[in-house]
Amino acid sequence: MTKKILILHTGGTISMSEDESGKIKPNERNPLANISLKNKSELELVTEEIFNVPSPHMNPERMLQLSLRIRQAEAEGFYGAVVTHGTDTLEETAIFLDLTISSNMPVVVTGAMRSSNEIGSDGLYNFRTAIMVASSKESVGKGVVVVMNDEIHSARYVTKTHTTNVATFRTPTFGPIGIVSEGHVNYVQTIKPQQHLPINYVVDQVFLVKAYAGMGTELLQALNQTATNGIVIEALGAGNMPPETLPELQALVEHKIPIVLVSRCFNGIAEPVYDYQGGGVNLNKMGIIYCRGLNGQKARIKLLVGLSAGLSGLELKKYINN
Repeated sequence: MTKKILILHTGGTISMSEDESGKIKPNERNPLANISLKNKSELELVTEEIFNVPSPHMNPERMLQLSLRIRQAEAEGFYGAVVTHGTDTLEETAIFLDLTISSNMPVVVTGAMRSSNEIGSDGLYNFRTAIMVASSKESVGKGVVVVMNDEIHSARYVTKTHTTNVATFRTPTFGPIGIVSEGHVNYVQTIKPQQHLPINYVVDQVFLVKAYAGMGTELLQALNQTATNGIVIEALGAGNMPPETLPELQALVEHKIPIVLVSRCFNGIAEPVYDYQGGGVNLNKMGIIYCRGLNGQKARIKLLVGLSAGLSGLELKKYINN
């Protein structure tokens, strides 16, 4: 039986070319749009250039458009979907899709670190591998995954770790959930299922702040506005804050602005461990929510999705903690 795979191109380095001066620029049309892959007679590839934007131009509104299109695709009989994307914000789009698509349909996000005409370009290879993963029966029910450099990563935890290296996408602490080898898709671990919220619009004014030694109240005061819907803080260590920030954190909590805490560390999980002024135990009692295992940019997307679904109070806390 022929499997229909939806290809959604959004732009990014995978769709760009290097000019005569060595600068990388967008093309008017994605060079992958009309590529015919060998040995894919059992697949029907349906290509749509939904966007053609550099990765930093991606935003939650465009992420929502992708999510809605993929949700529609299942009803249209598609077996799976592949999204090509710029790498700078790829991990944020991937987790947005993972949080908002409740289908068991395989959804794969991929990209490239080298443009289409550079020596050693990885775009076509990653694209081909992503199609292989999206069409595999092993990928059904695995959630949204990121496929780069022969590795399969969970959208929930993968992150970009190097500015230029083709092996930039890694999953700190937990590692990849699978590999692609000799034309075979092999999953080696599963992750805990999470709650899906099929939202139809997105809120704005959800901010991300990074803690640092000697941090005061200035940034937090600037965010203590009626328009602020939520704040994610990359806290120190296991989830601690400088004591000078405590009065303004308390003021934000009293103004019913949700605050989510993650660690700024590359590996590990944020937890309320330390019981001192500014320590996690104190912050947890204050009403600040701990998000276990996600980095700052991913936690921001999760908070944004939860708020867009109308969650608040204990319901929001349970969702963020899951």
